[in-house]
Amino acid sequence: MAGGVRSMKFPEIKIGRPQRLAAVLLLIFIGQCFWVVSRQQLSPEDYRFARCGREMWERPSPLAGYFTTCGNLNGDGTFAYRVAGFPLTVQRLVLLAGDKLRRPENRVYASGSLNGSTWEARHELTNVKYLLHLPFVLFAAWLGAGLWWVARRLFGNEGGFFALGLYCFCPAIVRSAVTPNNDVLAMWGLYGLVYTAMGVAHAMLGPRRKWRPRIALLTVALGLTAAAHLVAAMIGFVAALVLMLYLAEGRRSYVMQILIFSTLGAMGILFAFYAFRLPAFSYVFTGGGGRFWFSLDGAKSFFTSVANGPIVVAAGVAAVLYLGVRRCRYFGNTAPLVMAAVLFPVVVTQVVAQPWLWALPFLFTFLGGVFADALETKYRKMFLALTGMVLVTQALICLTVLPGIAR
Repeated sequence: MAGGVRSMKFPEIKIGRPQRLAAVLLLIFIGQCFWVVSRQQLSPEDYRFARCGREMWERPSPLAGYFTTCGNLNGDGTFAYRVAGFPLTVQRLVLLAGDKLRRPENRVYASGSLNGSTWEARHELTNVKYLLHLPFVLFAAWLGAGLWWVARRLFGNEGGFFALGLYCFCPAIVRSAVTPNNDVLAMWGLYGLVYTAMGVAHAMLGPRRKWRPRIALLTVALGLTAAAHLVAAMIGFVAALVLMLYLAEGRRSYVMQILIFSTLGAMGILFAFYAFRLPAFSYVFTGGGGRFWFSLDGAKSFFTSVANGPIVVAAGVAAVLYLGVRRCRYFGNTAPLVMAAVLFPVVVTQVVAQPWLWALPFLFTFLGGVFADALETKYRKMFLALTGMVLVTQALICLTVLPGIAR
């Protein structure tokens, strides 16, 4: 190239039929979520997330000694509050910026603010219901896209689409996406953290120049997961350690160094979520947000629900195949199965959370892998029919129960 300047090569993005079909499924999922949101009424909990989220962005110290009027959020992660408040804060800034473009005598907000306090300005904002719920729907759709990408790379198109189809038509996933909560963000962060750790371990077997981007991504994933739920980050850290030690053969001496640096970076990210306010941040360590125990109540409620019947049938078939067919027992299927088995019985004792929900993306990944293996056997036609019946039935059930979710 002239002048000796090297041209930069960007990765080529190909959008083929698989990508378009995955996009259609995700659009259907988003459509389900917004259909539910359109029929919801704003609840006191919605207002709490909106108010305290805006306080984090606009005025982080409304009460002496407390981070927000919601308290110091010692166990209830700050991630969901910031996500809920961000669109409303942006709308407020847009309103102020637009007002400053008017002549002084025509300005609505002559004082340069929206009627004083963050809470009292709430009536100035529009479409609050949709702005409040939109980020959580998008994070859930993002997780679905990540689930499809992981399952497709591991198991091919059939495994990827089966996993994504179950995800998009799972009532529990839809329910988690249409209300402000930290569970959907912890689910998103934990799934990304585990598979990013696997990516780092694989990169460690290659040249070192490929390590840094993935280690940086691991750090961000750990930090955001901790900002959602401390227990999710703790489980993710242990899972990352075990998986990296298993996969990074010949480079295991670097695993603890990488995780230590990632943890330090994650602590910095978590500190930033508390606006670098040390008193509030200290409650992460003293508030009991990392306490947990074990119970099968969550798993029982999921697997005994009629709305999840096709998923339960698929899980039963997959369990039989995994135990009885050797070709199904390999790392790609075993890793998500173990993660699901670990997460389903976890319960937190100090905050309101549903850790069994975090297990669902791993469960769907496992189901996609086992059914993809079954579709490569001589019984392909039988399993293809079963796969289609499971997806169609689950979709019909999900669409049927949407009005109940909207209540």
